[in-house]
Amino acid sequence: MQSTKTLGPDSNEHAPGWSNPDFFPDEKGIPDKLIREGGLSINHALIAGELRDWRGPFAEVLSPICKKTEDGSDPQPLVIGKTPLMNGKAALQALDAAVNAYGQGRGDWPSFSVARRIEHVEQFLAEMRSHREAVVELLMWEIGKTYNDACKEFDRTADYISDTIHELKVLDRRSSRFETVGGVVAQTRRLPVGVALCMGPYNYPLNETFTTLIPALIMGNTVVFKPAKYGVLLIAPLLEAFRNSFPPGVINVIFGRGRDTVGPLMKSGHVDMFAFIGTHKGASALKQMHPKPHRLKAVLGLDANNPAIVLADADLDLAVSECVAGALSFNGQRCTALKLLLVHESLAEEFVSRFSVAVNNLVAGMPWDKNVALTPLPEPGKVAYLRELVKDAETNGAAIVNEGGGQANGTYFHPALLYPVTTSMRIYSEEQFGPVIPVVAFRNEAEAIRHVRDSEFGQQLSIFGTDPETMGGLIDILANQVGRINLNGQCQRGPDTLPFNGRKDSAEGTLSVSDALRVFSIRTTVSTKSSERNRDLVTGIVRGRHSRTLTTDYLF
Repeated sequence: MQSTKTLGPDSNEHAPGWSNPDFFPDEKGIPDKLIREGGLSINHALIAGELRDWRGPFAEVLSPICKKTEDGSDPQPLVIGKTPLMNGKAALQALDAAVNAYGQGRGDWPSFSVARRIEHVEQFLAEMRSHREAVVELLMWEIGKTYNDACKEFDRTADYISDTIHELKVLDRRSSRFETVGGVVAQTRRLPVGVALCMGPYNYPLNETFTTLIPALIMGNTVVFKPAKYGVLLIAPLLEAFRNSFPPGVINVIFGRGRDTVGPLMKSGHVDMFAFIGTHKGASALKQMHPKPHRLKAVLGLDANNPAIVLADADLDLAVSECVAGALSFNGQRCTALKLLLVHESLAEEFVSRFSVAVNNLVAGMPWDKNVALTPLPEPGKVAYLRELVKDAETNGAAIVNEGGGQANGTYFHPALLYPVTTSMRIYSEEQFGPVIPVVAFRNEAEAIRHVRDSEFGQQLSIFGTDPETMGGLIDILANQVGRINLNGQCQRGPDTLPFNGRKDSAEGTLSVSDALRVFSIRTTVSTKSSERNRDLVTGIVRGRHSRTLTTDYLF
């Protein structure tokens, strides 16, 4: 998407205040192409190596960025494009292409050597990098991600692909070895599972999606990929890169509502792997549609509702700084965001006061504004939902602490710091996934421990404190409740070499650069009794290069 306006960090000297009537741009501040052509239209899907035109209905893509009206009425979200509303029939065509390309493991792609698959992924990475500017711009316009964060998402994704290639070479070297155990000579390699359905989230529509999509592909699986509900347009610049970089049917990209497309795919029984990042309810409903759920291998990143526990001896400056970043980075729209702050009662008043000041210092504005930290929200109805949570908390005794908290302007919702929050309020247990920050005062550690134990979710938590004995004890108590404990720091996914998982309703399977390769593959062993004749047979197969599976070849 080209524009006549520079959408970079230096496009404005000062970001407009969120309550400013000029918060949203007028028509002059909108790129010409968005006005003239109605934005970017995706008119086709990638199926069996072809960009097939879609002649059915389309869905309008609304931006969280609104246009200021001349009469002073509520700003109106911009229509920035359209995407196909594909149906079950079209989705099944994509699935058939993936099934045929896999060929029950005999297709070209699963039969390729590791080196050949890496070559295709490297070609895609090179083409993807040539579209960096377009993808970054679309991240800003469709989901309201700041320019700096959009750049980070793109660059982190490119790095992830490079790291995945490196890790696969390491795995390939390890797999080339033979072992003799109990009189048996064996070699174990990781081979593809089959056909994968990959679905990513709107908050990281490039990075989170590609952390499943790329490992699935590079391990030899074929894929049907449906982009997130929001953050769809950024796939447009990459469709040709997918088509050019992979054999027909290896990667198939479809669009449309999940209920119209994903349901038929799951009911077909031809999906072998399900990679999904979303709600646990959505994942459960889709898994149950599969006629043979025991054969469906799933890797799921689900709800989180991560808490922070601020102990009485915490470094308050550090705790406030990390909790502000943890609760409000990308407006709190991250599964790893801090969703509930449990603060010891001796610090609670001071913590809330400092937190309020820190929120007031955050710059609100458009994603391309300089130093902006708070931006409009992409989900329709999100502002109304957040207002409901705030109203419920106020009704039950909490107050908005920070100046202007909870006020809205179109799709923008100013962060609301709520205190004191109690168990009777919806915000105590509901994952808000947005800029509402509940603070709970606790008297003793048992109250914080009870909250973590009783929670339906167990992705991560943060503990802020300085006493080694206390911190060590809490680690031991809480380690079996969550997938990651962060000491004196916000919750986060990275670095990507660390495991990313969760307990309870928060995840199924583990992702990291190395774990993802294992998730999207299955160990297959070739073995024989260690007799002289069998050893000679294996030596003959290997030296004569008669097998692609049983081989000592590996990549440096």
